[in-house]
Amino acid sequence: MSILEEAGKKVILLGNEAIARGALEAGVKFATTYPGTPASEIGDTFSRIAKSANIYFEYSTNEKVALEAAAGACFSRLKSIVSFKHFGMNVASDSLMPIAYVGTKGLVIVNADDPGCHSSAQSEQDNRYYARLAHIPMLEPSDPQECKDMIKFAFELSEKYEIPVLVRITTRVAHQKGIVELGEIKKEIKEAKFVKDLKKFNNLPPHTMEMHERILEKIEKIREEISETTGFNFVLEGNGKVGIVTSGISFCYVREALDELNINLPILKLGLTYPLPTKKIADFIKDLEKVLIVEELEPLIEEGIKKIAKEGNPKLKIYGKDVLPKAGEFRVEHVIKAISKILKLNFNFDFDKHLEEVKNIKIARRFPVLCPGCPHRATFFAAKEVCPDCIFSGDIGCYILGIFPPFQTQDFIFSMGASVGVSHGIKKATNQKVISFIGDSTFFHAGMPGLINTVFNKSNPLIIILDNRYTAMTGHQPHPGTGYTGMREETKPLDIEKVVRGFGIKNVETIDPFDVEKMKVTIKKFLDSKEVSVIVAKRECQLMAVRRMKKEGIKIQKYEIDQSKCKKCGTCLLKLGCPAIYRDKEGNYHIDENLCTGCGVCAKVCPFNAIKVKK
Repeated sequence: MSILEEAGKKVILLGNEAIARGALEAGVKFATTYPGTPASEIGDTFSRIAKSANIYFEYSTNEKVALEAAAGACFSRLKSIVSFKHFGMNVASDSLMPIAYVGTKGLVIVNADDPGCHSSAQSEQDNRYYARLAHIPMLEPSDPQECKDMIKFAFELSEKYEIPVLVRITTRVAHQKGIVELGEIKKEIKEAKFVKDLKKFNNLPPHTMEMHERILEKIEKIREEISETTGFNFVLEGNGKVGIVTSGISFCYVREALDELNINLPILKLGLTYPLPTKKIADFIKDLEKVLIVEELEPLIEEGIKKIAKEGNPKLKIYGKDVLPKAGEFRVEHVIKAISKILKLNFNFDFDKHLEEVKNIKIARRFPVLCPGCPHRATFFAAKEVCPDCIFSGDIGCYILGIFPPFQTQDFIFSMGASVGVSHGIKKATNQKVISFIGDSTFFHAGMPGLINTVFNKSNPLIIILDNRYTAMTGHQPHPGTGYTGMREETKPLDIEKVVRGFGIKNVETIDPFDVEKMKVTIKKFLDSKEVSVIVAKRECQLMAVRRMKKEGIKIQKYEIDQSKCKKCGTCLLKLGCPAIYRDKEGNYHIDENLCTGCGVCAKVCPFNAIKVKK
């Protein structure tokens, strides 16, 4: 396995895999995560190699718990790393600030932002703000080699200054593959022990203010002693009076753009982007007439350079978000266009015209769909049949695809667990019927407080917990209901129905989603209840079920449509929306046996019994 190869070798790694390798080389002993793309592979890598590498790893119930667990291990003298996607930082931030105040020796937080919303439907927030909010240093690698090297450096920084260090990556860095030269894996033998220290851990006023002052002093020391001197902040010499300042993946776009334009401009590449190296930036811009700041999303570096330029070079013309987009992921074309505009170059390619032409190309519209045989499809179908006018409260998971036709059973989607809280508010404000959909992993992550709140405040939405036995959307990681840990050890699985009953909820039923009629009857009954009701729609993710059946040599039965019985009503395609079903030019419906997973739901919902097992 390349992640555990010996020092000196060069291997091809994902950025996320290189992060795990860097942590091993730094001597990490404790790793936690809550899975979320684009950060998922960091935890998945640790999960595969934890026992071989003699470290502890866990998929925590949510990001806040993951950070707290890593901090606890760190307070016990173990180097610890925690990773999650950008929304996870919102969850973890409640504990981030006080942990930063207290100080940690050997704690690295990896946060994966998602410009362009490749895996994040709700927003593309820029988490670089968190470093400034918490007053903790932040590194931004641009390729897999830097991912490995910066993680090692982050641990050194954390140990030297007793401060958590944030390593911010983006989707393109996380999922980029590149050659990485491996170093020695540090094998520290250190007894884990928490030592009581009230002076250190007392973060109650007035000591809180002293801690605040101390962390501000730390960040200034890091600026003076590290940010100004580190090799991760470097200058590439170039020609002329126009320079570029950039960071992270944007550095790669800049290099490619300059190659395309066949010009050589001076570049200041920032790897440690908070605190900014004030003197290094001032030296870089002092003789320039113009500077372009290339950074995705918010103009954080741009704002910092504007302040520095007021004293160092007040006549400097600073370009940034006036020539580059503030929203969305960059492309090389964006940078080429910006540089061409500043230098008044004719690149001989009209990007605007090209984009307009692309927009006018007629391509058949296709919505993202749930996998063939997905149990969520049957649940959505049943809910829509019973109550087409219900308010459907959505949540985060595979089932966000329910927002698209033919289901349209997600009227809004905000954050993990929000479906329950929002549906409670709607029920308290209106007499409308509300169905809230939430996944099993999301229920354990953030759904339980909202559900308790509905009981406490006498609300009555219908909550349907879509239990497909995995954290499926991010790669089928385990959660507290699956029965095994991130280190593949057996553990006691939590029974969601028993947990819900423990909250004092009486109206609870666990139903196989493929039993469509029972699901419809139960939904109708619970919608008329004056108390909160819960249905646990429990069936294994069909993708994993099919893999398991193939592995065990179990034949998957396929279905076909009897054309003599089919009335072309379209229930199977237009209402159930199974991607294995299609309609030919003559209007006849068929099942593609290469896509059919044998769930049989189409046969159960067909009004004319036209669908049967293929012989």
